[in-house]
Amino acid sequence: MDSAPLPKQPELNLGTLGHVDNGKSTLVQALAGVWTAKHSEELRRGITIRVGYADVGIYKCTEHKGYCTSTNCPTCNSQTKFVRGISFVDCPGHHSLMVTMLSGAALMDGALLVLSANKKCPQPQDREHLAAAEIADLNKIVIVQNKIDLIDQEQALKNYKEIKTLIKGTIAEKAPIIPISAQHSINLDILIENIEKQIPTPKRDLSRPPKMFIVRSFDVNKPGTMAEKIVGGIIGGSIIEGVFKSGDEIEILPGIRIENKGKTHYEPLFTEIDSLSAGGSIVKEAKSGGLIGVGTYLDPSLTRADGLVGNIVGKPGLLPQVIYNLSFEPHLFKKVVGTETLAKVEKIKTNENLVVNIGTSVSSGVVTSARRDVVEITLRRPVSTEAKARIAISRKIGDSWRLIGYGIIE
Repeated sequence: MDSAPLPKQPELNLGTLGHVDNGKSTLVQALAGVWTAKHSEELRRGITIRVGYADVGIYKCTEHKGYCTSTNCPTCNSQTKFVRGISFVDCPGHHSLMVTMLSGAALMDGALLVLSANKKCPQPQDREHLAAAEIADLNKIVIVQNKIDLIDQEQALKNYKEIKTLIKGTIAEKAPIIPISAQHSINLDILIENIEKQIPTPKRDLSRPPKMFIVRSFDVNKPGTMAEKIVGGIIGGSIIEGVFKSGDEIEILPGIRIENKGKTHYEPLFTEIDSLSAGGSIVKEAKSGGLIGVGTYLDPSLTRADGLVGNIVGKPGLLPQVIYNLSFEPHLFKKVVGTETLAKVEKIKTNENLVVNIGTSVSSGVVTSARRDVVEITLRRPVSTEAKARIAISRKIGDSWRLIGYGIIE
């Protein structure tokens, strides 16, 4: 597996969806050579907790035209030609981390719905992640029937029929179903071929003012680093429109939480871009598409432990306004798709607590008004957003926040 920088910046964000333990991170590792679950708690528990990411280059053999992820064809050892770079957005599958998964979905241009061939389909979060794809308008999907090495042909066909029943009438109804074993790298070439056929790079508007969703943020300084050697905070995410260049002045909204005399408000952050990283290389400019890292002059204490996740980055004065009170047109599911019993979704009520996902931002709030066509909510954490944006709506059901529908911001 090649670990060298990609020839070009990744141009597509490809998500992984599906129930916990379906093999999403194993599949990304098989393709990209990177295990995305790096947090200590993730390694201990063996599940993805935070949104992970990895870049991979797609190559095509110059001889037999097959696809792979290396500069030499693994089948015939011929040279390959670089096709494009992809950034994987690896989302957690556990039901308690659904709001984290929804933050990752905001970055996706397409998705792999990863299902376990050795389990009855669907598992609860298979349905919930498919519903999230509907909300995010992810209509470019390839279905991965993983773990075929653990079953016989009869079981595989039974599972295939269950998958067809699951996707009937959904956004993924016409998606191809590719049987693979991520653990043993079986049929990965066929999967890559279908990614290339089914999930094209979307058109980007590079002329618009740049805007980036933050999905991770870091302090890369090791404990004990001398003051003169400390580097500024790092933010990671995806540019959804426009181009950023090294040296650009940027604004980060809604910014950081400030408490003063018992009152809380948020203040924007202003800094410059010190460096840009894309596809494993330092670049002078980064375009829309793919995941990038941005070095800044911010105090690294602000960016450590994902402290700026959910913020938006742009040129000063050109980002959407920051709002504390949100009005949206609700579109609720008939059933709670993430539970075993598929309970009925009740109407939103005044004074109830909800969680909303807007871009990569997650905020909770209290409903102040609930009419049939308009719901108003006061947010505990403000968001930077604009009219007509889609939001995901979750309600506390049992011990978890469950996806119950979406809203269109008024």
